[in-house]
Amino acid sequence: MADVPARLTQLVETFANNIEAYKANGYNEAQLRREFIDPFFELLGWDVTNKQAWAPAYREVIHEDAIKVGGYTKAPDYCFRIGGVRKFFLEAKKPSIDIKGDPHPAYQLRRYAWSAKLPLSILTDFEEFAVWHPQIRSPISSRFASKRCMTALQSPTASLSYVRL
Repeated sequence: MADVPARLTQLVETFANNIEAYKANGYNEAQLRREFIDPFFELLGWDVTNKQAWAPAYREVIHEDAIKVGGYTKAPDYCFRIGGVRKFFLEAKKPSIDIKGDPHPAYQLRRYAWSAKLPLSILTDFEEFAVWHPQIRSPISSRFASKRCMTALQSPTASLSYVRL
């Protein structure tokens, strides 16, 4: 664990130590995004808060990006871009939502990414990060877990383990 930045270890430990409170219905998605997801992606080198003061066309991360899905405008929580080009969407869900067992969050995210023709998308509640390959279109009734590319699970010992599905 010597290679893991101390701030990342702190984020994971804080989440693990207070998971019951975060899974309570009073803890919402906006809190999760501000307290955990934004700092996590900042640690990975993404300019989540536009500290570089780039014009909107060149920002690395767009919050609530607008896309057309089925004739309606939708807004994925995050759009990660390089050089103004979309690379992937990330959809956050509050920890009380079972993103592994409930197919609706995955279906929502995969529709966003499929409509934008992106090669991958990520669904997270910070307890779990599920990476999806959205180009394989499937109905909501299908077994979504079989379409995951990879899942990263947070362990109670404050380390991240990666499991390929």
